[in-house]
Amino acid sequence: MFSAAPTPRRVLPPARAAAETDRTEATAKPSGGPEGAEPSPKAGSRNPFFDNAKYLAIVLVAMGHSWEPLTDGSRAAEAFYMTVYTFHMPAFIIISGYFSRSFDMRKDRLQRLVTGVVVPYVLFETAYAFFKRWADDDPGQPISLLDPWFLTWFLIALFIWRLTTPLWKIVRWPIPLAVAIAVLASVSPDIGDDLDLQRVLQFLPFFVLGLSLRAEHFAMVQRRAVRIASVPLFAAALVMAYWAAPRMTSAWFYHRDSAQELGTTWWIGAVMTLALFGCSIVLTACFFSWVPTRHTWFTVLGAGTLYGYLLHGFLAKGSRFWGWFDDYAWLHTPLGEVAVTLIAGAVVTALCTPPVRKVFRFAMEPTMAWAFRKDPADTARARVSA
Repeated sequence: MFSAAPTPRRVLPPARAAAETDRTEATAKPSGGPEGAEPSPKAGSRNPFFDNAKYLAIVLVAMGHSWEPLTDGSRAAEAFYMTVYTFHMPAFIIISGYFSRSFDMRKDRLQRLVTGVVVPYVLFETAYAFFKRWADDDPGQPISLLDPWFLTWFLIALFIWRLTTPLWKIVRWPIPLAVAIAVLASVSPDIGDDLDLQRVLQFLPFFVLGLSLRAEHFAMVQRRAVRIASVPLFAAALVMAYWAAPRMTSAWFYHRDSAQELGTTWWIGAVMTLALFGCSIVLTACFFSWVPTRHTWFTVLGAGTLYGYLLHGFLAKGSRFWGWFDDYAWLHTPLGEVAVTLIAGAVVTALCTPPVRKVFRFAMEPTMAWAFRKDPADTARARVSA
């Protein structure tokens, strides 16, 4: 999937290619990725930009999880943690929305939604529950498909977002409406934890934004001027996060609680939701501006980010359950923080590789033809095409 020869840097497909992209997605097969059953062009025509972006984002997700135990004793770690949490999941969600533009209620797409999102959700929600019972010595940990634990919230969110895609296609102002819903959710403590609806609703604007984007929008952020501007913008974000670290809770970046549950008033929650949405859009654009558009050594790993995302959760949680960060004090030194960061990146990279995908494909990308009715029309079309 990648070439050993150096390839000149190029921009993404121009606007006139968008219609052709949509036609390609309409007949695409599912491909692994944290966005679930992503429509994938025929072999050789995948856009490396998106695979590169997914891989780099999943590396940042793993690094962010490795920094969490270090944030109590390191203001610098907290600053990096806040900065990365501002944009890494929004970047994933925007890409998920972008590749959901052609989603409708067609039979084959609903089947891919079940096999690529629902099945992994059920399997990993169950596996995480058993893992916590064993690793954390917590035999009472329930298996609840209504209360996502740790990383599985993203799968149930993607399922809900993608089912609502046809609705977002027909409303006149989808992004302002999605932002309004996110703001209302952030000031509604009665929503509760079922299906992690707070996250589903508060992250919704990023998915709807992805639905509204076209190839030329990604090309715009790849301009040299944007790449140059992203450097001082990221520096300013780090400085701001360093200042904010002792003054605010990083729970704001999880989008899983209402303002009242975070101990503040409703109007501050509304302001914070809007402010964080703006900051996330700016930093996500900066992130996209530095993503390579050519084939690189890690492009092939972008198709396996769902594997890295879900599998690294066992190690991320296990390191807490087994007290690694408490037993090894040197991990809290600057050198230890660097080591933890590099280890996290290496582990999630290994989990995205083709051998790992081959082993766990039964859970991430099952075919499950036995579970679905065979449409006589599909059989007739197959005969005609043959």
